[in-house]
Amino acid sequence: MTTTTTTAPAADARALGLAHYAARGVLERVLARHGITFQQQIALRAVVTADAPQTPDDLVSQVQGSLKADPADIRATFDELLARQLLVADGGHLRPTDAGRELLAAAAAESAPVSARIWGGMPADDLAAAGRVLALVTERANAELAKLA
Repeated sequence: MTTTTTTAPAADARALGLAHYAARGVLERVLARHGITFQQQIALRAVVTADAPQTPDDLVSQVQGSLKADPADIRATFDELLARQLLVADGGHLRPTDAGRELLAAAAAESAPVSARIWGGMPADDLAAAGRVLALVTERANAELAKLA
């Protein structure tokens, strides 16, 4: 009797990148149906989920911390959201409009079942281990970025 054992590939930068781009590709197709880009969705979500109104500078810093994108590009993204009336300037702060909240909610509702199919059925211990590894990779990569700045 022959027994075949398979071992899972070790997690590495390539595996992480492939998983990220596969999942992001799915999300970007959903977002495109709603007329919004990935960066616009991240920026809009930052405003919608803020506990208190945020200044544009605070929001640019927050989004830059997540996306590692050029601050000028992020400012342009906020300008696009303002032009589409998904955000409104209120004094020195940005606030979401009803249309902005509705668009974000609709995109989230459409992507939720897809996300459930991608993440569903994985053992809780595996997800916890992956979460710990990803948190450590994020921490270390952020430290390396800080050294390069």
